[in-house]
Amino acid sequence: MLSRRSILLTGAAATGSLLIRPYAAMAESHAAKTMAGEMTGDVYKSRSGEVVIHPVAHASFVMETPAGTFYVDPVGGADAYDGMPMPDFILITHHHGDHYDPDTLTGLWHDNLAMITNPEVFEKLPEDMKAKTRSLSNGDQGEARGLPIQAIPAYNTTQDRLNYHPQGRDNGYVLSVDGLRIYIAGDTEDIPEMRALTDIDIAFVPFNLPYTMTEDQAASAVAEFGPKVVYPYHYRDSDPELFAKLLAEANDTPQVVMGPWYGSTT
Repeated sequence: MLSRRSILLTGAAATGSLLIRPYAAMAESHAAKTMAGEMTGDVYKSRSGEVVIHPVAHASFVMETPAGTFYVDPVGGADAYDGMPMPDFILITHHHGDHYDPDTLTGLWHDNLAMITNPEVFEKLPEDMKAKTRSLSNGDQGEARGLPIQAIPAYNTTQDRLNYHPQGRDNGYVLSVDGLRIYIAGDTEDIPEMRALTDIDIAFVPFNLPYTMTEDQAASAVAEFGPKVVYPYHYRDSDPELFAKLLAEANDTPQVVMGPWYGSTT
């Protein structure tokens, strides 16, 4: 069973505080709900309906929209998505195993499913999946279930991290959903292309070393482009509460929502 929690898309300055769900409490709650077969979701009002976000684990999440249900970087096996709505569309940022898993895709695949990936993942797909997949390179624009989508660069800039995500290979995405602009960063540091984003309603931003960036880098970048809501994700072994504290000190407008990314995994 799915349970839902409404979140208003208003700046924290207007509400008087950051909207922070305590990490430990949310993780415990998520684990209990998952064991009981109940998955939580965050509800955001869109122009003609709702966008519902279900964190799954690490960098994987499910997003229900008026145009259909999107799975983002689904890994962990198809069973990890039991109880979720069937996917209509899949977005994959890059080929690393915590973002792209062929077995999970095979378990989720059905005749009416379509997908967008970066070029490297596209080349790895079997022919039947390629036929329903569009490859987007950095800067390309396309459509997903009729929704405008742009591939945003995702890469490392620190010298000793360049081999993890070289410039020009991997994607983030900005998806326009029924009046909301949603940024999915993928694996990246605080690149100029992130800082230059505008009018973002919901953002998913990573921080963990050595693969992406520090809590301070993430907070600095988010403070600059100023989304209404930000989800820290892909932060294993890092401190999301420190990120929230640094962001509040730099820009008290974005709301921080702590999804239960690690509630049922280690």
